Amino acid sequence: MNRFIARNGPAYAFLLPWFLGFFLLALGPILASLYLSFTRYDMVAEPRWVGFDNYVYMFTRDRRFWKALNVTFTYVALAVPARLIMALVVAMLLDKGLRTIGVYRAIFYLPSLLGSSIAIAILWRQLFAADGVVNRVLADFGIPSHAWITDPNTSIYTLVLLAMWQFGSPMLIFLAGLRSIPRDLYEAAEIDGTPKWRQFLRITLPLLAPVIFFNLVLQTIEAFKTFSSAFIISNGSGAPADSLLFYTVYLFNEAFKFFRMGYASALAWVLLIIIAVFTGIAFLTSKYWVHYENERD
Repeated sequence: MNRFIARNGPAYAFLLPWFLGFFLLALGPILASLYLSFTRYDMVAEPRWVGFDNYVYMFTRDRRFWKALNVTFTYVALAVPARLIMALVVAMLLDKGLRTIGVYRAIFYLPSLLGSSIAIAILWRQLFAADGVVNRVLADFGIPSHAWITDPNTSIYTLVLLAMWQFGSPMLIFLAGLRSIPRDLYEAAEIDGTPKWRQFLRITLPLLAPVIFFNLVLQTIEAFKTFSSAFIISNGSGAPADSLLFYTVYLFNEAFKFFRMGYASALAWVLLIIIAVFTGIAFLTSKYWVHYENERD
């Protein structure tokens, strides 16, 4: 026991603040929300136990729940690949050995720091408004204006563009992964006359697979949790025609607009399960396309 403490004591000492924060500040609300998901609770009267009624209503009678799922899945399917592709392209451009690469990294990372702010969401809404900057630029090329935000057919694509603009975080991770690939592999490929596109497919992508997997999991989770931009741009209602009714926006409204806290807790646990399922699928399928340097055939 003493040897165990001597060997692992410093590690647990450094982890102690996290353990205290988790058990004192996080675990209690998590368990409380699980209990409330089986109750009818309006934050005024005492919670009343209703069993699985919230979940039954959610899956059988709540049409807005299915609409929120559809909008969120559509956003995840579009935004995550778009952001990762954009991040990888920029990372490969920065991997060319620029002298002021630190400045470029900071510039490209800045949107990731600002993108989730309320001010940027308001600015984005103004950019794509009927009289916004985007339509004014398009008018210079003879393209008729379009109500990008208020049109249910195009509103979600404005948020996808915002997600693409926030590529800074995965870009830095991609850049670190690209820097770890041995240069002699590319030199050998060039000597053999291998074209650049084949080098990308046969060298860059396979060796970057662990980094791609890491970014894929993180960005998928973040996409499911998208809230601020959708809430501000849709004025908190999911408008127009619920085309921006993200799952988190719907959950927020159920909890703090209609005070159906028990039902909102059930929605939160369903979202947790959805994220866990997608993360589990990513890990299960990773063995077929993610390979690490220490692996041996």
